[in-house]
Amino acid sequence: MISRYDYHGGVWVDLEQPTEEELHEIIKEFSIGKYVEKELSSPTPAPLVAADAQAILLVLHFPAHGAENGNTDNQEVDFVVGDRFILTIRYEVVAPIYHLKKLLETQELVGGHDTLTTDVLLEVLFAHLYTSVRDHIDHVADNLARVERDMFDGHERATVRLISQISRQFLHVEAALATQEESLRHFLRELTDRNFFGRAFTARTERILAERAQIAQLISTHRAIATELRETNIALLEVRQNEIMKTLTVVTFIFLPLELITFVFSMHALGQPLEQNPNAFWIITGSMLAVGAVITAFVARKRWIF
Repeated sequence: MISRYDYHGGVWVDLEQPTEEELHEIIKEFSIGKYVEKELSSPTPAPLVAADAQAILLVLHFPAHGAENGNTDNQEVDFVVGDRFILTIRYEVVAPIYHLKKLLETQELVGGHDTLTTDVLLEVLFAHLYTSVRDHIDHVADNLARVERDMFDGHERATVRLISQISRQFLHVEAALATQEESLRHFLRELTDRNFFGRAFTARTERILAERAQIAQLISTHRAIATELRETNIALLEVRQNEIMKTLTVVTFIFLPLELITFVFSMHALGQPLEQNPNAFWIITGSMLAVGAVITAFVARKRWIF
């Protein structure tokens, strides 16, 4: 599907899941070289920068919230930029680009694109894409905050897997942004060297790079928080486990002497005390209760239990 948006001095063409015919038509219209055309014909697994005489190609992968599994997925967006046009090619629905298209359609209805130029639109495109990444990060961070509350409410066992899943999502986003850095710098440097947009583009370049860097720093911070929470959760689990072991040990400490008394008086040996006493059962039981009470009081005084 092809969407076209004309603005002051140029055009933005967005291709969503394009057919070979649609792609060939656009390539021919904007005189894109064979090498760039080859790269656009299928998804590219890694970031890429390529150029010909007319335009520069940038392939990036942006992390996004997975619609099916709720995890972090990477969505490829291919940018082909010339001095009077921008092409975006994508192989699935990319929410921030869809929202930007709707925004531009609304603005066109109310007042046109008098202030929009190619360099401005390029910055706006990256701003929407990175804002979407930031929103995804905030969503995952909200889940982390809920896990933190559950962890300190006594649900340490249930939060072990959740913290690991959240840390994995942060790791995927951090990896995606890290792989973008060099390719994005190279792409913006190529645009600057070719002087497509004049001196003002230098400031736009710095803002685009700063936006990516800020999100990368935000991810690093959230990953550090997740790591600390995981360590805290492990410590809480160890404390809970130690408390359980201590309780079992104290219970064994209390009942072991009672078991010894029971064992001694259960032996059928000659001369066994109280063997002929009709109150032997009550005497032995009372002795056991007394010993148990003394041991329990001793344990409680030492604060080993209660």
